[in-house]
This record gives sequence, structure tokens and C-alpha cells, in this order.
Amino acid sequence: MIAVTQLPFVVTIVISFFDWNALYPNDVKFGWFDNYVSVFTDEALRNSVLTTIVLTVVVVLVSLVLGLGIALLLDRHFWGRGIVRTIMITPFLIVPVAAALLWKHALFNPEYGLLNGILNWVGGIFGVQAPQPDWISMQPLGAIEVDLIWQWTPFMMLILLAGLQSRPLDVIEAARIDGASTWQLFRFMTLPHLRRYLELAALLGSIYIVQNFDAVFTITSGGLGTANLPYSIYQTFFLAHDYGAASAAGVVIVIGSLLLATFALRTVSTLLKEENR
Repeated sequence: MIAVTQLPFVVTIVISFFDWNALYPNDVKFGWFDNYVSVFTDEALRNSVLTTIVLTVVVVLVSLVLGLGIALLLDRHFWGRGIVRTIMITPFLIVPVAAALLWKHALFNPEYGLLNGILNWVGGIFGVQAPQPDWISMQPLGAIEVDLIWQWTPFMMLILLAGLQSRPLDVIEAARIDGASTWQLFRFMTLPHLRRYLELAALLGSIYIVQNFDAVFTITSGGLGTANLPYSIYQTFFLAHDYGAASAAGVVIVIGSLLLATFALRTVSTLLKEENR
């Protein structure tokens, strides 16, 4: 494990301190913290950091809200609940590149996509010429966010559904007998119980979405202001061949992910301690 994971990371840290561009192999020199300074001062990299933050916050928050709503519905008893649960999990099991291609071509495409097809159908009913927007060009970052929300909502739902099923039902039943309304049960009993699960889902989702590359690469290729930090690293390393700057940006992502992972592990530890009481 050390050879496979830690040694490459140590090498990446070392390279991040060098001014090293493969196009100029004879000009490699030690640059101290210049690459790290450029990560936060270079306009393109700074914009990619901002895009990464916006993308992560929007996807995590919307996925949490939708996941909570779906989890509350699936926590009820109804016929075919097992089948519905399996269907709801399906988006999370699809390969990320395949999911991005699905949204890009089958849904967002302005010529034969499903969304514009629905607009045409509705326009035909009312006898009007329906608009045919180019969804990706109009809302490039929004298109990526919709794809990621569709994929990550089932993940949030699974964690929150597990939290719902661990509620003390006898206490809830006693509160219901005492006259508590559905909203009061949710506000004062269910939501506080789910706090740790909400934190865990948000932290784990953030760790993965911060590192997302597939959706950005597939849907927009980083254009129209959608390049996040992982895609900028790809551009810097494979297109500009600037190994030092790319390594520095990679180290920044790893450190950020480690901080999020630390909070996630603490949340998991707290949940396990509460379950053992």
C-alpha cells in the first residue's frame, strides 16, 4: 500500500516544488513555492478553484435535499417498495462517463434530445412553435450539475434511509399518541436524529465531487467556464506539459480531500459510538 499510494504522492510533492515543463527539458529548476502561489494567483486556476467550490456546494446541497425527500417516501410501507428502491439506486451504479454521455446526447442535445422533444410535443398540443434551446451552451455548469445530482442523489438517499430505519420507533409512536403532528415529528425527532447522517453524506459526497473529472470532460470539455480543478490539472499536465504546476494543484486537491475525509471519519466514529450505547 505504501509503494502504490504514498510513494507516488511523495514524488508528486517533490515535483510540485520544481519549475518543470516537459517542453523545456533543460530548464528544470527548484522553484520553492512558486507553483503553489500560481495555483491561487493565476486567474485560470483561481477560476477553476471557484468553479470546483460552486459545483461541489450545489451538487451536495441539492442531492441532500432530494435524497432526504426520496428517503422519507421510501421509508413508508407500500407494495413493491423493494423494486422501487432498486430502481432509485440505479443512477449511482452507472459508469460516470456513460451517465454524462446519456445526459449530453439523449437529453440535452438540441436536435434529437429528449428535453427538446418534450418541448416540441407540448408545442404541438397548443399549436405553437416550441423553442429549441441548446441546453449545454445556455447553462454549461448547470448541465454538469444536473448530471451529478442525478447520479449522487441515490447515494444520499441510501445513507439517509439507513438513518431513518435506525430511529427508535417506540419513541416516535409515543409522540404520535401524545398528539404530535407529522411536521413536529419530522422537525423535532427525525431531523435531529438524521443530523450525523446528513453530515456524513455531505462529507463523503464532497470528497468525491471535488475530484470529479468525468462529467466536466465529457459534457463540456472544460469550456464555457466549467473547468474545475481536476480538469485544469489535466490541461496543465497533459496539454501544457507543466509538471510542476499540475503537481502543486494535485497536492492542493489531496490536502482538501484529506481534510474532508478526516471530518467524515470522525462522523462515522461518532455514529458507531452512538449505535453501541
